[in-house]
Amino acid sequence: MKSNYLLILFLFLSSFGFAQGYDVGGVVKETGSGLPIPGVNIQVKNSSVGTSTDMDGRFSLKGVSSGATLVFSYLGFKNLEYKVVSNNSALSISLQEDSKVLDEVVVIGYGSQKKREVTGAVSVVDSKTLEALKPVKIEQALQGTVSGVNVTTTSGAPGAALDIRIRGIATNGENRPTTIIDGYIGELGLLNPNDVESITVLKDAQAAIYGTIGANGIILITTKSGKKNSKGKLSYNTYTGFQETSRTLPMLNATEYALLLNESYANGGNAVPFPNVSGLGKGTNWQNEVFSTSVPIINHDLSFSGGSDKITYAVSGSHLDQQGIIGENKSGFLRNTARVSVGADVTDKLKLKTNVIYTYFNRKSLNESGLGSVLFNALNTPSTLTPYDVNGDFTKVPTNTGLGIEIINPLAQIANTYNDYNFKKVNGNFGLDYKVFKDFTISSSIGFNTSNSESKSFAKQILYWINPSDKVFDVLRSSVSQSAINDNDYSFDLFGTYTKKIGENHNVVATVGNTIYKQFGNGLFATGFDVPYNSWEFADISLTKGISETVPNGSYNYDERRLSYFARAQYDYKGKYLFSAMIRRDASTKFGPGNKVGYFPSFTAGWVISDEGFFGEDKWINFMKLRGSYGTLGNDQIPNNGYVSQLSGEATYVFDDVLVNGLATGQIPNPNLKWEEARKFDVGLDVKLAQNKISIVADYFIDTRADLLIPFIPVSGINGTAAPGAGSPTINAGTVRNSGLEFAIDYKNKFSDNFSMSVGYNVTFLKNEVLEVNNGIGYIEGGSFGVGQQAPSRMEVGQPIGYFYGYKTDGIFQNQAEVEAHPSQLSLGADASPGDLRFVDVNGDGILNASDRTNIGDPIPEATMGFNLQMNYKNFDFAVYTFASVGNDMVRNYERNLTDVNRLNYVLDRWTGEGSTNTTPRVTTSATGNSTFSSYFVEDASYLRIQNMQLGYSIDSKFSEKAGITKLRLYAGVNNLYTFTKYKGFDPGASNGAPIGGGIDYGFYPIPRTYLLGLNINF
Repeated sequence: MKSNYLLILFLFLSSFGFAQGYDVGGVVKETGSGLPIPGVNIQVKNSSVGTSTDMDGRFSLKGVSSGATLVFSYLGFKNLEYKVVSNNSALSISLQEDSKVLDEVVVIGYGSQKKREVTGAVSVVDSKTLEALKPVKIEQALQGTVSGVNVTTTSGAPGAALDIRIRGIATNGENRPTTIIDGYIGELGLLNPNDVESITVLKDAQAAIYGTIGANGIILITTKSGKKNSKGKLSYNTYTGFQETSRTLPMLNATEYALLLNESYANGGNAVPFPNVSGLGKGTNWQNEVFSTSVPIINHDLSFSGGSDKITYAVSGSHLDQQGIIGENKSGFLRNTARVSVGADVTDKLKLKTNVIYTYFNRKSLNESGLGSVLFNALNTPSTLTPYDVNGDFTKVPTNTGLGIEIINPLAQIANTYNDYNFKKVNGNFGLDYKVFKDFTISSSIGFNTSNSESKSFAKQILYWINPSDKVFDVLRSSVSQSAINDNDYSFDLFGTYTKKIGENHNVVATVGNTIYKQFGNGLFATGFDVPYNSWEFADISLTKGISETVPNGSYNYDERRLSYFARAQYDYKGKYLFSAMIRRDASTKFGPGNKVGYFPSFTAGWVISDEGFFGEDKWINFMKLRGSYGTLGNDQIPNNGYVSQLSGEATYVFDDVLVNGLATGQIPNPNLKWEEARKFDVGLDVKLAQNKISIVADYFIDTRADLLIPFIPVSGINGTAAPGAGSPTINAGTVRNSGLEFAIDYKNKFSDNFSMSVGYNVTFLKNEVLEVNNGIGYIEGGSFGVGQQAPSRMEVGQPIGYFYGYKTDGIFQNQAEVEAHPSQLSLGADASPGDLRFVDVNGDGILNASDRTNIGDPIPEATMGFNLQMNYKNFDFAVYTFASVGNDMVRNYERNLTDVNRLNYVLDRWTGEGSTNTTPRVTTSATGNSTFSSYFVEDASYLRIQNMQLGYSIDSKFSEKAGITKLRLYAGVNNLYTFTKYKGFDPGASNGAPIGGGIDYGFYPIPRTYLLGLNINF
């Protein structure tokens, strides 16, 4: 009987031991570098239980049976098995990179490809980089991280657009790359950065599979999705911070201003305006008045993801609220997003996927750049004026010949600015993959974008001086303008992919399909006059009763379509000889009969040299691939209906001595419009060294853009192009070539169990040259400088696009003898005197006139580069990202050329007598040619910017997991920390986005410096 009791006790203890589970967790890292690997799949062998690593490579599994085997798998690394024998929450798993397979998958359009087999110029930015950069807009993550890509700001105001250029400016038309989000055309700037898994940039003929939309490059966005066989993971990321201006300009204080103005008046033979300057002190610093400090920004992001063996899901939402450093809530940006992503294996053959994104944002803005902007007024308003008068009202800036009629009190301008813009958008796609048989899969996808926006702006009745209409910004009659715009598009893709391995050495992948794309929408605009109570609260057209003498409303609608067919064949022999060929046929309604269809072929090839027998087992060089590509891509991104004449213009006619509003011809048509073509050549080398710790990518490229689609070509005014609603035609009128060299090197290594580091450097050298301009006069002008002066920028054969065209200067006239020995400068505005700028007689004909204008600067940088560093020490992480631009010039155009305006303090080094200086001219109220556009106003705008610096600390998982938290990270960071430059203006990296005239500084709203405190927490 006793033995029976012992047997029962033994069986009980055995069953208890068998049922007992262990808690297992830790971190998964790369062998060699020691860097954590996010997204590693951990599966209990022969079970459906599993999980995946988080962004820091950490994982946790509970209740794992003793003796069970965990399988760690990740693309590009060898699988690893680990047998569970006890509780262990501090495992350190190292995965070894499979250097012979290099299975990391890269999205290349209508499919994917192993990284080692990619034969085009393709760059990838992963979610780890996005996590470190914390961009407000996703475009910011490309600056300095991808060679050949340059991102410029149009304004530092919240919500302002950013411009992306891939391998330079190729056309005077549309230069922005096309964004493809999970297979459909989308808008990059509207994405929540935390929703993005990776960004892939196609820079060469690899993008030819997209045909007509690929000429400017393709940006492929892959959004985050759930992982199969992983438990639900809840992630909450938030940061809050404050902003301030990154730069202020050194202006004259009140005393300096008064003394300089006295000198100017005296030099002009006039009575001095400030007989007594004592007591003026420093006066008003108008920049301090308009710039706010500690301006808030806050962001919240919540996501939930997971999956079973059949279904994956990811749900997320975000909220961003950012106020402006000028005007605060009058210059703010609020963005809310929501996203749902679901994937399902319906059967072994049928897979469904969907991804839907909702975006809402609200933006309020000020006049941000140019003549009459807030900063323009802050820089030019005299420091002797006070912001408010004795009655507490805004001080009015006088109107006189020395101050002009456009400069007003910037604080009054902010207070009297009223506008509101609301935008709602739903976009996404629904797709399926069906495996017809083992080697053949059919894929289809419907992508869509539908957006609605409403705007309202109120012009308050106000006088900025005393008499009616003394200032150009005076409003004699209040009005409210409103608009409602609806934009839609959808695409339908259907393609088949055939994958076949022939024998042991031959691999073939063939893709063929078609795309249908339609874009349509409408807009309605209206203005109402005489707003009740002259108040923003009553600013609505329904409340206005005023009658207008002109047409106060307008509308438009459009419907554009493309029908495309494409095919691609990929072949490799033994994985070391690689070849692909692509062709796409596009038909677009943007072109007239006979020119609708375009054909865009391309070819790529590669040779994995390191797989050759003669290469041997070199332990220093682990991988080497030579690749090349050539192809033709298209561009149809021009205004709609350019080949037909439409009655979209306004006209006023006289019938029986009465003015009658009617219609007139709009844009002048061009029935001969045809495709713009980009001929792209690239040869590149990919190398991995020192046990794959060092990666090198080098590319030489030539991008020749022919038959440029140039909108709004100037034509004779006799055609009526100056009439309201009319416009110049779009024509094929030129050729531009960009050539250059890209080089990127990355190093990552684990130096000890506690310390690892990753360093990256990339540089792009670029040369831009216009080869042809076929518009009848051989050049195209653009941009503006001052008031009433000739256009300062040109597109001309033999020169870079948008180069600065003006007079060269050669110092300062020091005495009258030098003036008399020099050709007369009368045609430039006035005869020269000692102390004036000396202009160069370029053609040597002894006469200074418009024929002496020449190339005086280039807004396109000779080189751009990025240097990025990430370090991990125990639980601390540190990252810094920098960007540099070298050789780009910028025109200083934020100073009004009037005698009584305030000035930057560099004028204190003005010419005051022979030998005093040879750089800055004298000050005078007399007429001179010193304000004529010349090299005096062109500056070297090279700069180095510390874009982001971040320090984080992760709580040890053995502590956080007790609270059910798999990751808890705190961090502090600074965005736009500092810019090193000699340029005098606010931002040497800003641009208005125009290919011709883009390098002219009208007083750019500076990018704010932002201090952040953040939290990342996963459950």
